[in-house]
Amino acid sequence: MVNGFDPARLDTLDEGTRQAVMRRQALLGPAYRLMYADPVAVVRGAGTKLYDGAGRDYLDAYNNVPAVGHAHPRVVDAIHRQLATLCTHTRYIQDGILAYADAILPTFEDHIAHVMFTCTGSEANDLALRIARHHTGRDGVIVTSEAYHGNSLATAGFSPSLGAKSPLGPWVRRVPTPDSYRLAPETLGSWLAAEVQKQVDDLERHGGGLAAFYADSLFSSDGIHADPAGFLAPVAEVVRRAGGLFVADEVQAGFGRSGDRFWGYQRHGVTPDIVTMGKPMGNGYPVAGLALAPRLVDRFGADLRYFNTFGGNTVAIAAAQATLDVIRDEGLQANAAAVGAMLRAGLRELATRFEGIGDVRGAGLYIGVEFVTDRRTKAPDSATALAVTNGLRQRRVLISATGFHANTLKIRPPLVFSRADADRLLSELEATLLDLPGGR
Repeated sequence: MVNGFDPARLDTLDEGTRQAVMRRQALLGPAYRLMYADPVAVVRGAGTKLYDGAGRDYLDAYNNVPAVGHAHPRVVDAIHRQLATLCTHTRYIQDGILAYADAILPTFEDHIAHVMFTCTGSEANDLALRIARHHTGRDGVIVTSEAYHGNSLATAGFSPSLGAKSPLGPWVRRVPTPDSYRLAPETLGSWLAAEVQKQVDDLERHGGGLAAFYADSLFSSDGIHADPAGFLAPVAEVVRRAGGLFVADEVQAGFGRSGDRFWGYQRHGVTPDIVTMGKPMGNGYPVAGLALAPRLVDRFGADLRYFNTFGGNTVAIAAAQATLDVIRDEGLQANAAAVGAMLRAGLRELATRFEGIGDVRGAGLYIGVEFVTDRRTKAPDSATALAVTNGLRQRRVLISATGFHANTLKIRPPLVFSRADADRLLSELEATLLDLPGGR
């Protein structure tokens, strides 16, 4: 975790924070990590703000999980009312889960007609793999070089962004990042399709064949690459010819985040076989799922069945329904488009004055700002990206970094992020850049 607290720096913390971190380490163990060189302690959230014990606010430009804002009253009320009424699994007839399925399915293409519910995006991607393997009779999975698709045993096995010490499955193949900054936009689709074909050929040579190609359509862990729209379409053709399924991982890219479409894959004109959802679906309440074509699950349902005690329980569905209603009622997809465009324009203006900013890219309220040591060579500058991330944290603005070199700022706020929030982010980023050695 590049943007993380180093436990060797305990002595640099104030006494209260040091004691809290030590207690956390003693009780939770070393696998749990903290963000930022100077960790943040929060006690509550509201809208786009998090608050510490002293009442200081932090602008949250990072967390997409509370899609409609921290502690949105409509979501809180829906969860409270349902929890006070009934919380049980999906093996009873209930109206809520059917009403939600009726509401979410029209956002997809006509061939997608079923929804299956899980608790997390990892579980959704895990279930998608089980279905793909059962349907195709093959094992292979192709992902991009820094993809993240989950932390279950199976999904960690095709999530290379977890690092070199996290083993990938022998059935996994990777294609390079579709780097829209360094590759010619007009050839990006054909180039990526050719790379996928190479890995399909390798899987077939080794006897496994292709079960599924997974794509996060905003390439969140690869450094955020949204354009040109449409470059995934040739890849889908290669996948289908190979008999595999195209899985659109919309855990981070979906629910209106890209602004111009409700689902990120729709920017590419792709009709996926399976769409997986997670994180923002319940505004922080654990609910996730997948939507898919009936032909894929008919035999799976007969042969293997599926049940998840907590997946799609009545409270989870109440949270999901309230979240979906708020996205629509408050026009948050349109807000993502408008505020995202404003942010990108402001960031590009900053790039004209700060030579270390090599590229500004993204869609809606998912934006990457890549730092380079030299605009001519486009050499990644991880140190500056990390310094900016921690500098913004000191100014109480929370973001992170992404990509293989962790040299791209990841701006991914709640969908209620306002123009005033964007102004604050831009002002504090400018001040942070000016504070850097040689800042200009």
